[in-house]
Amino acid sequence: MPWGDDSTDTRLHGTQIADSVLDTIGNTPLVRLRQISERYGLACVLAMKMETTNPGGSSKDRPALEMILAAERDGSLQPGGTIVEPTSGNTGVGLAIVAAQRGYRCVFVMTDKVAPEKVSLLRAYGAEVVVCPVAVAPEDPQSYYRVAERLTRERNAFRPNQYANPNNPLAHQQTTGPELWEQTGGRITHFVAGAGTCGTITGTARYLKSRNPAVRVIAADPDASVFSGGAGRPYLVEGVGEDFFPAAWDPTVYDEVIPISDEQSFLTARQVSQVEGILIGGSGGLAVAAAIQVAQRAQPEDIVVVLNPDSGRGYLSRVFDDGWMAGYGFLQECSECVSAVLAASRTTPSLLYVNPADSVRRAVDLMQANGISQLPVCKNTPPFAAAEVSGAVDELHLMAAIAADPHLLDAPVEQIMGPKLPTIGAGQPMTLAVERLASAPALLVLSGGRPLSVLTRSDLLRYFEEAARG
Repeated sequence: MPWGDDSTDTRLHGTQIADSVLDTIGNTPLVRLRQISERYGLACVLAMKMETTNPGGSSKDRPALEMILAAERDGSLQPGGTIVEPTSGNTGVGLAIVAAQRGYRCVFVMTDKVAPEKVSLLRAYGAEVVVCPVAVAPEDPQSYYRVAERLTRERNAFRPNQYANPNNPLAHQQTTGPELWEQTGGRITHFVAGAGTCGTITGTARYLKSRNPAVRVIAADPDASVFSGGAGRPYLVEGVGEDFFPAAWDPTVYDEVIPISDEQSFLTARQVSQVEGILIGGSGGLAVAAAIQVAQRAQPEDIVVVLNPDSGRGYLSRVFDDGWMAGYGFLQECSECVSAVLAASRTTPSLLYVNPADSVRRAVDLMQANGISQLPVCKNTPPFAAAEVSGAVDELHLMAAIAADPHLLDAPVEQIMGPKLPTIGAGQPMTLAVERLASAPALLVLSGGRPLSVLTRSDLLRYFEEAARG
């Protein structure tokens, strides 16, 4: 309701006092990205829809309210009931805010890739949080989808199911789309947003195209997500992309899907935060990176709007932590770094690996043919995500195992593999590599969030010896 219009309390009439925090959802500002436009030489207007001003700090407040109100209307949610939902954080916050106002309990299921501050935030709202592994298939009993289904049954709870609930896109069709149309005076020509549950982009697109079918809608997507043709394999950016097609996925209203890497997403988020003074997260960085591509092709009279879904405050321990970024190979911390060893070495190959189902014999043959003593065990085929590395095999361990049982040569590697190799970023200092190699035979080098090569003690010794020769 409008501020000051609560008919049950005449004291609010004529004031600008919202009756509850729920009345402050929506009507978020649209801000021009001047500094980014200048840096990239953009001729058109590039503006950002600032969903961070919603009370929960994200675009998910809109569907959270709509889904709960609809459930109350159809009787799916009874007074004092429990809400269970799998979430990367933002939908959970929105639901927790609505639940607090309307007297419900909340249980949220999250993957272990989300930033720890998001878990803490949901618990601060009084919610119960269950964390599940990300590197499992959707049908796995441990996946956050399946865990949410089980908890819904066990708690006799209501699951909003943002992935299938039609009120998710409807919320944006009724609010976000009309706001953008009004804020641009009906002159918006391009709309760019990340695709996750697809509620935001689909709902907004449906409204905008109903007003002007010529408005172009562009989905920004992690390059490993199924929306842009990936396999849905693990990636690090949170809250966008999927390994399946949700109900709100509607390619009839998307004109283009632009794949963006983790590296582009995170570095763009940091750049926008530093030059525009707008702290955005990895998914916002992904959307802006795609929007820059769109704006570079646009005409001077065009208005390109990019939706920023949430604040960077939920990613301080990830995107904005230099150590975390360097550890995944997104930043270079020094000039004398691990990548220099790899570049100088003539014997360190690009990543050699075996799959868990490969035979031990294949691992032995691969190590002997290449003169190496360690091999990572990786699921699927390159390019790997760091989360797809499941273990490692070492020649000393293999030798002992085969000596005890020669039949192991034909066994799958996963039967006798050891733990994963410790990791190091390609841009991290050699001194850190020396420190970690003191307790490990080799390190898995990451670049752009993906395994690049294996670094051994011999590689470092050879580098130092050659450097000493001048």
